[in-house]
Amino acid sequence: MGDIPMHVLDDLRAGDCRRRHHERRHQELSGHDHPLHGTSRQGPLYPTLRTMTRCGTIVLAGRPNVGKSTLLNALVGEHLAIVSPKPQSTRLPVVGLLTKDDTQYIFTDSPGLLEPEYQLHEVMRATALRAINDAEVIAYLHPLAEYPAPELAAVAGLERPPRAPIITVYTKSDVVRPSGRPAVRPSDVVVSAVTREGLDVFLATLGSRLPESPFHYDPDELATQPMRFFAAEFIREAAFEQLHEELPYSVACEIDEFREGAEPVYIRAVLYVERESQKGIVIGEGGRTIKALGAAARAKIEALLQQRVFLDLHVKVLPKWRRDEPSLKRLGYATS
Repeated sequence: MGDIPMHVLDDLRAGDCRRRHHERRHQELSGHDHPLHGTSRQGPLYPTLRTMTRCGTIVLAGRPNVGKSTLLNALVGEHLAIVSPKPQSTRLPVVGLLTKDDTQYIFTDSPGLLEPEYQLHEVMRATALRAINDAEVIAYLHPLAEYPAPELAAVAGLERPPRAPIITVYTKSDVVRPSGRPAVRPSDVVVSAVTREGLDVFLATLGSRLPESPFHYDPDELATQPMRFFAAEFIREAAFEQLHEELPYSVACEIDEFREGAEPVYIRAVLYVERESQKGIVIGEGGRTIKALGAAARAKIEALLQQRVFLDLHVKVLPKWRRDEPSLKRLGYATS
């Protein structure tokens, strides 16, 4: 197997991983185990040495709003990635894990491939291209209603095709009438994250392309990034749901404090906007908007953490943060 991408190694070092099943979570909590860290299972953690296993990284790539995040959530069986009708909601890669029989899939939901308009877009595009370059298999997503898909190299602005094998995945099949479906190539896959059509075929196709390798993660693990990462993402997702027009694109989230050990879990977070006028809109009259945003975000965090959460949410102005390199670095959007 080739080198593991740096962002996956960084996530592995982070150590905070989620369990797949709610029953498993409740067992861990009742046994006083930390709800985020791996614990031993009955029997061997991994297949025996006699069993040939496959493991590798798969990037979900494509233009904005083609269903990458929705597909990731459907594949791993948990809401990990931001989902929004608004495009460009994914800014950082989200790594989700699925272990099925003798195969471990390491999925990376990457930002949509776009033409940059400002510095944050440059970071998002560079992140997406790096994920494509690092992957062992590329799942190139394109809506079935917009068949045929252009070449990935053209969409990504690459001088030559990527080195990894590419599987073209036509998404959102549930919105296309059966009578109006195009005849895709035998090597292509048609899926719907809503109806789950084609997901088993997709996994089988991926599995045949992954290299023989030991598993890199405990089979029960669901994600690699720390819980505070998902807390920030879910707060941003709530901003996309509660705020209108272009305002969500001016919102960033920073977790100031994430305190566990007692219930409720205490999270202090700051929403940054670019202008004072935006701050007033986010807070809303009598604080109604920020309260609704906080309630929506808290419910999402509690669903993943499986604990009660006290979310202490604040709004501050960070002028032109989307166009300012030091601000982007501070907020976790690496610029190099």
